[in-house]
Amino acid sequence: MNTLVRVALKRLPEADDLPLPSYMSEFAAGADLFAAVASELTLAPGARALVPTGLSIALPPGFEAQIRPRSGLALRDGVTCLNTPGTIDADYRGPIGVILANLGSAPVTIRRGDRIAQLVVAPVSRAQFDLVDELPESTRGAGGFGSTGVAR
Repeated sequence: MNTLVRVALKRLPEADDLPLPSYMSEFAAGADLFAAVASELTLAPGARALVPTGLSIALPPGFEAQIRPRSGLALRDGVTCLNTPGTIDADYRGPIGVILANLGSAPVTIRRGDRIAQLVVAPVSRAQFDLVDELPESTRGAGGFGSTGVAR
């Protein structure tokens, strides 16, 4: 069952002709965001750029919006989002931008209206941090990266 969260959305002048974020399938978790670039933007291999969406939002308290890469763009062109997932806090009201990076071997052109990322609205849990002298034991202990093995 999907939970409907109402999010106030403001379309900025640079996005007047662009679609609003939209879910591309019935059970999609993320709504696609569109590039509100004024002209084509070419990302050379290894380059990154902040791409505007022309949108601002107001999330209800207790929620965040996450900016995530689009899998097809990542697989086909090697383009991903840096700072992933990017977090939009409930009290942020500024324009949403997406930091795209070209990890591929060829230049990639971003055009106005291209689907560049996904926006996922999710509940947030806040923690209370309790300072202690010792942490409880666990089976894993202090084992870090790769400590649980590589077998599938």
